[in-house]
Amino acid sequence: MQSIAQFKSFIEMSNKFLKIHPEDNVLVALSDLKAGEEIRYNGHLITLPQDIPAKHKFTLKNLDPQEEIKMYGILVGKALHPIPAGGAITTQNVKHQASSYSGKSDTVTWKAPDVSRWKNKTFDGYHRADGQVGVANYWLVVPLVFCENRNVNVIRHAFEEELGFAKQNAYKNYVQELVALYKSNKLDAIGKPAFEHHQTNGRSRIFKNIDGIKFLTHEGGCGGIRQDSEALCALLAGYINNPNVAGATVLSLGCQNAQIDILQQKINALNPDFSKPLIILEQQKEGTEQDMLVRAIRETFLALVEANKLERKPAPLSKLKIGLECGGSDGFSGISANPAVGHVSDLLAALGGSSILSEFPELCGVEQELINRCAINESADKFVHLMRAYAQSAEAVGSGFDMNPSPGNIKDGLITDAMKSAGAAKKGGTSPVVDVLDYGEYVTKPGLNLLCTPGNDVESTTAMAGSGASIILFTTGLGTPTGNPIAPVVKISSNSKLAEKMSDIIDVNAGTVIEGKKSIEEVGEEILEFIIDVASGKQQTKAQQLHQDDFIPWKRGVSL
Repeated sequence: MQSIAQFKSFIEMSNKFLKIHPEDNVLVALSDLKAGEEIRYNGHLITLPQDIPAKHKFTLKNLDPQEEIKMYGILVGKALHPIPAGGAITTQNVKHQASSYSGKSDTVTWKAPDVSRWKNKTFDGYHRADGQVGVANYWLVVPLVFCENRNVNVIRHAFEEELGFAKQNAYKNYVQELVALYKSNKLDAIGKPAFEHHQTNGRSRIFKNIDGIKFLTHEGGCGGIRQDSEALCALLAGYINNPNVAGATVLSLGCQNAQIDILQQKINALNPDFSKPLIILEQQKEGTEQDMLVRAIRETFLALVEANKLERKPAPLSKLKIGLECGGSDGFSGISANPAVGHVSDLLAALGGSSILSEFPELCGVEQELINRCAINESADKFVHLMRAYAQSAEAVGSGFDMNPSPGNIKDGLITDAMKSAGAAKKGGTSPVVDVLDYGEYVTKPGLNLLCTPGNDVESTTAMAGSGASIILFTTGLGTPTGNPIAPVVKISSNSKLAEKMSDIIDVNAGTVIEGKKSIEEVGEEILEFIIDVASGKQQTKAQQLHQDDFIPWKRGVSL
């Protein structure tokens, strides 16, 4: 296991290439390299036989078929064909390969980073009766089944604009301009609209201490298998229990698989002291749709009046629960943004806070390291069980973890799942793993927690908020707008080009690590300071400004 300092010292960087670990037999191109260009490394001269795009990898020596390819010091693939020294690693000449894993085989010691700078720092949050502290104060309106989505949207349209939570739709004004030009036969005069991407709300907020009403529509709750409805209820229970939530209005049809009593059982199981206001209405018992909606709106409004009485107060950083996510990753993610987020995770662990590393398909090849980092054998065994069960379920439908990298990942240098995973795991830093959670289970222990989720960005972020994450750190190399309804998502760019091109979605630029302007630790500290401002309500993330509220529950089973 590498510390952040060791990881930093292993990186041998020039302005053209980088070697991550002493045992690696590939280099990473930091800029576009041309065929015929000479690379000098460790006393050897390599003449590149082909162009190597930035972010891609090329070999240090000739590789024979079946010879192992190592990156981050671990096995990430095998050569399919002979690859000359300086040859590019591609999907045509390399296949996915990862090391096997078993039970806990080593005890890992950890030296916590110096956190004296933040020891007495606080954030201004919303203190809940159960001891949790939120970074926001949201009200939820949730359907237990997709049949109620329309009614949820009726409530949305009734509330959002009148209470000042609706985002002003400047694009609507642009369409009105286009219609006017069309009617005047002046379409040749179409120009760029004069408005900013981040529009303010059309009306001032009525409730100053409520950050919004969030409407979690979905396609679940019935059909499928009963386990899917159980998982959905567990997820919704986690959202209702999340410290960023003041209370919830739940709409049920009545006859669906996801029954009200299942939701209530899930809430009581994860928090026996649950005391938030919970409004539950069942349409098949209420009478007419109008009767139910009038009651739902009236009772929700009265509950908002009470929720608005809660004010922000100082809380220690140990009350933070941070989700760790990557999406639209590129060949720089694992050497800039992800290890910087890993440093944040370590700082938070040292301060007594919690972090959540998910996306199990993107931990392929680093399982043994994580197993050995588990604080207790029971957690290690649970991780092994969940990983193997997940892999087997994927293989049963003709897929596998090796199919995880997306076309965008591959295009920007992440050729195999093990290569992608080795960089993705850097988000978890180096601290011990204190707990391993299955989907729908809630974080209760300070330190690094592993949570079983898909690698899909939205399914994973959705799950982390359901497991108690109050803020989510999201690294990206290609750019993705993903947000979450209740947990602010901080978007961190792996490269400066992306941060400049898509400035409307990027909050922090870790590309300064690639450029040699800042260290991994410095960017990690910058991210932590940004988190504190977001947690205190002093700063909105770009995803919040865009009202990017993505919510997709994970369906593990088939549809019946």
